[in-house]
Amino acid sequence: MKKTTSEIRQSFLNFFKEKGHVIIPSSSLIPENDSTLLFTNAGMNQFKEYFLGQKQKFYPRVTTVQHCLRTGGKHNDLENVGYTKRHHTFFEMLGNFSFNDYFKKEAIMYAWELLTSKKWFNIDKNKLWISVYEEDEETYEIWRNIIQVPSNHIIKIGNKNNSQYDSENFWQMGETGPCGPCTEIFYNYNNSDERNDFLKNKDEGFIEIWNIVFIEFNRISKTKIVPLVNKSIDTGMGLERITAVLQNVHSNYNIDIFQKLIKKISKFTKLKDLNNISLKIIADHIRSCAFLIAEDILPSNEHRGYVLRRIIRRALRHGHKIGIKKNFFYKLVPSLIEIMGDSAEILKKKEKKIKSTLKIEEMQFSQTLDKGLKILNAEIKKSINKKISGKTAFYLYDTFGFPIDLTSDVCREKNIKIDFKSYNIAKEEQKKRSNIKNKFYKDYNQDIIINDSCIFEGYTKHKTKSFVKYIFIKNKSVSLISKGQIATIFLDKTSFYPESGGQIGDVGELYYKKSCFIVENTKKYGDSIGHFGKLISGKIIVNELLYSKINQTYRNSIQLNHSATHLLHAALQKVLGKNVVQKGSLVSDTHLRFDFSYSNNINLSQIQKIENVINKKIRSNDLIKIKNLSLDEAKKKKAIALFDHKYKDFVRVVFIKDFSIELCGGTHTKRTGNIGLFKIIEQSNISSGIKRIEAVTGQKAIDYLHVKDNNMQNISFLLKCKHSNIKEKIEKLIIQVKTLEKKTDQLQKKENIYQIKKLIKNIDNIKGINLLINIFQNYDQKSMRMIVDQLKKELKIAIIVLINKKKEDFTVIIGVTKNLTNHITALKIINVFIQKTNGKGGGKKEIAEGGSMNIKTLPMILTNVKLWIKKKLENIKIESFNN
Repeated sequence: MKKTTSEIRQSFLNFFKEKGHVIIPSSSLIPENDSTLLFTNAGMNQFKEYFLGQKQKFYPRVTTVQHCLRTGGKHNDLENVGYTKRHHTFFEMLGNFSFNDYFKKEAIMYAWELLTSKKWFNIDKNKLWISVYEEDEETYEIWRNIIQVPSNHIIKIGNKNNSQYDSENFWQMGETGPCGPCTEIFYNYNNSDERNDFLKNKDEGFIEIWNIVFIEFNRISKTKIVPLVNKSIDTGMGLERITAVLQNVHSNYNIDIFQKLIKKISKFTKLKDLNNISLKIIADHIRSCAFLIAEDILPSNEHRGYVLRRIIRRALRHGHKIGIKKNFFYKLVPSLIEIMGDSAEILKKKEKKIKSTLKIEEMQFSQTLDKGLKILNAEIKKSINKKISGKTAFYLYDTFGFPIDLTSDVCREKNIKIDFKSYNIAKEEQKKRSNIKNKFYKDYNQDIIINDSCIFEGYTKHKTKSFVKYIFIKNKSVSLISKGQIATIFLDKTSFYPESGGQIGDVGELYYKKSCFIVENTKKYGDSIGHFGKLISGKIIVNELLYSKINQTYRNSIQLNHSATHLLHAALQKVLGKNVVQKGSLVSDTHLRFDFSYSNNINLSQIQKIENVINKKIRSNDLIKIKNLSLDEAKKKKAIALFDHKYKDFVRVVFIKDFSIELCGGTHTKRTGNIGLFKIIEQSNISSGIKRIEAVTGQKAIDYLHVKDNNMQNISFLLKCKHSNIKEKIEKLIIQVKTLEKKTDQLQKKENIYQIKKLIKNIDNIKGINLLINIFQNYDQKSMRMIVDQLKKELKIAIIVLINKKKEDFTVIIGVTKNLTNHITALKIINVFIQKTNGKGGGKKEIAEGGSMNIKTLPMILTNVKLWIKKKLENIKIESFNN
């Protein structure tokens, strides 16, 4: 009987558990402390810091089944999904890792045993081919002499373009950082025994199923690598690929989990062909969408939320294509949970939220999908040279929410290309605002790497006696610093809390005898803590004694805000509902900021309820208790864990009675009463479904209320009324203002009529075309627009240029009647003004506005503009337009 995907997943873990590996759960799809990645895209992502030496190993041998997503950057599989047999957005990566424990020989032997042993996967040895790095003779010898793979089944892969270490079989984390040769195991679907067939049919006849990387070097630059002190093993085997092999199918979409999903989707349509590409795409996309939403990512127009939106909309478009008329995507979630087995635990917990989010997004996009597709199909029909313009693609994106890959998908099916050059020009401004390449590239050698730890004593002590372990100036290690130098100092123990979990780092001083170092910030470096600042006296030498002393007033202010953040989190869930999930926070000495997921609007009444709940807890002066518990104990007590994957076996739990129980590594005040007062100062939307609250506590809250009192006092003084009568007084003033505005409008209309009669007398008539240029002095801009519109109606064929001259600048409004716009436009005329006066402006063919500070040039510019217009009008034939 064939093994199911769930059984294969578990067999892999069981095998490596027997070999002394500790099973580590999948880390989040959102990489922890790694801005170089949008999403976790490989099993090794959560172990980067161990490979880099930034953290010491916690277990020498580890095995995982890692959830991965590849939809952007170097690993962008989205466009291939559904069209190939093995590309996915979401997939599961099986991996085993060694941190300075076993190396090449053992890693290869484990892989071979798992794949070929009758007890495990029982794959025919003759079906397996191997690739090795050409310069890695040791690995070749292991395969040939110890494993006894035939030499014609071992392929040496060399460097590209004679560039050393630039090979498919030399793996590297990035442009810098840990790297090393790798060996890959391929399954031969073709039964061919020819080396040339392997080289030609890789990715089709010969399928890579496992990659074993020997991390033994650190790349310093493009041309320089150095050996690592600690050598590691990093492997990856796609669960879907190995399942296809073991279930004897050639496509990942024919394995059990996908076939069940595809059959479920087909019930929403009359389509009977289960090999249809659209069915495959929808089956793939529901997995990635569900797991992303389970990680509290919500559809939006930026960053990770936009990737989710792209995937959802691509799936919906394919549903539309195969005739699914009603909302269907969210209805696949229960089936997905059932199919995914042990990997679906996070989906079970968030099922309600996943379904709700998908349903809302589907309803919103369905309203524009039909319209957008009609426009796109019309453009495709009239396309020249099988190409549509980038402007059309951008219009679909900007107006109908069509991600470019969705438009590409439709065009690809009809053999149509997109003019990406003009698309990119149209989208240039947005690209500048979110330059993904700059945001997600990291030079690992520009970081301070400390393969050491520091004992943090700051929970109970404000001052510690320490020894200097390292000093860095501009990320380079030095042995001493002198007065005036800026540096980062690392100690064996410290009272300084490093910036972490939203809480800012401590400030204070490091000192001994005549030496004093002012600490301006404190940050984490792996398991160590760096104190950044400036030496103001004496000198500091590595291995010498130093006292670390935090600024206690600064720390106390931070602690009050941090404890208030916990109260806020609990109050939000109490007032707005349990679906509120923290998305980020900032805890500083002056204020706190809290971001959370919530899709509805928050009104003033709810804000006040939240404040009342928190201030009641402050008045109760509850003791804030902190306990170190096992993770299981913390879960039993229903402690809020923001990122499950971050926590070790024992965790620090902050209790504010039973009102708030959270896992937290930050510092806190002893009692809620110390907070004094809590006041929300601002509430805003930062993206789709994500809200932000900013608040102040204690004296800052009192100061904020004092400012409001002062403002109210000033307002009542200006209005000449009591505080209690301000609202009534303002309402009366609003009525008076509206009455005066009506009267002013009536007078202005009369004034405009008078001005129009005057202006008509000064019109130049050029070949039957009316040209009017007039200068006003400090005239109302709105009235000038009305005059232009009225003159265009009355004059029928006209160009009107009205200038409003002020003390130091001028504005200009230009109107051109529609029957002239094929010959001369308001936009072209305004451009003449802009070019000659270094001004600003814009508009359309019939109306344009602009202005300039360069008022001295106005007389000369008017002369030039008048001549330019007259020259244009001389070439117009009066018969060429219809009155």
